[in-house]
Amino acid sequence: MNKVIEVNHLTKSYGHHTVVHDVNFSLEAGKIYGLLGRNGAGKTTVMKMITAQLFPTSGEIKVFGENPYENRSVLNQVCFIKESQKYPDIFRIADVLDLCSSFFPNWDREYADSLIEDFRLPVKRRIKKLSRGMLSSVGIVVGLASRAPLTIFDEPYLGLDAVARSIFYDRLLEDYGTHPRTIILSTHLIDEVSKMLEHVLVIDDGRLMINEEAEAIRRRAFSVAGPSKKVDAFTVGRETLSREAIGGMAQAIVMGDLNSKTRSQAKELGLEINPVSMQQLIIHLTNHNSQRKAAINQ
Repeated sequence: MNKVIEVNHLTKSYGHHTVVHDVNFSLEAGKIYGLLGRNGAGKTTVMKMITAQLFPTSGEIKVFGENPYENRSVLNQVCFIKESQKYPDIFRIADVLDLCSSFFPNWDREYADSLIEDFRLPVKRRIKKLSRGMLSSVGIVVGLASRAPLTIFDEPYLGLDAVARSIFYDRLLEDYGTHPRTIILSTHLIDEVSKMLEHVLVIDDGRLMINEEAEAIRRRAFSVAGPSKKVDAFTVGRETLSREAIGGMAQAIVMGDLNSKTRSQAKELGLEINPVSMQQLIIHLTNHNSQRKAAINQ
């Protein structure tokens, strides 16, 4: 497969503090990726290095097969919409759209205008007068209408209500279907985007913790609920991420494939089994990882 991004042994340190630790991954063309993890986990730092806004301390990055730093031919194919996207205060929305045609070779102004209508943006209003949600909408318009072969959204919908976020997801999928490219979504709203994601990378404490196809992740864990003693009997010998009990009842998040044998064992014990959402799983995995590191450091 054609590799859009190749990252090898990527590390970023500030003095004695390392925020990205020896990260390795590659991204293929024409897929939607989720780059997930807690705030401060290192996700934005990785994206800034990929887009040549930060230099790595060590390691190698290739974007479209080349080093991205001071490489116009590579950076013209990249659109990075940051959480804290900045524009000159004197600019109006219309000025931002006019400028984009010089940055992005595939810029589609007609499509941008249709997105402006979808998000009900006042094109003549100055950027500094926009609400947080409107600023996010401007970033979404730029990211989608850029049609950049590599498009990255870092928490693109801060301040947007549920309706506006739904518009974003719908338009992204529609345009991705007709104009395939590599899209990276970095977000904490995992459940909202999980159905769109084809591949997931999870960074925790600067380390790459998960790098798997989304469907494989959905099969990694399940919840089991019922009488405490029976839940405990079922979980013996199985990796358990969490266990909660109320009275004589308990629920556990268990790692493993929810196959017919597992279902049969749960049924014999009279237990209820349900799939775990991607967000639940990632929260439990990162919590579990933090607890293990804390125990090691004691």
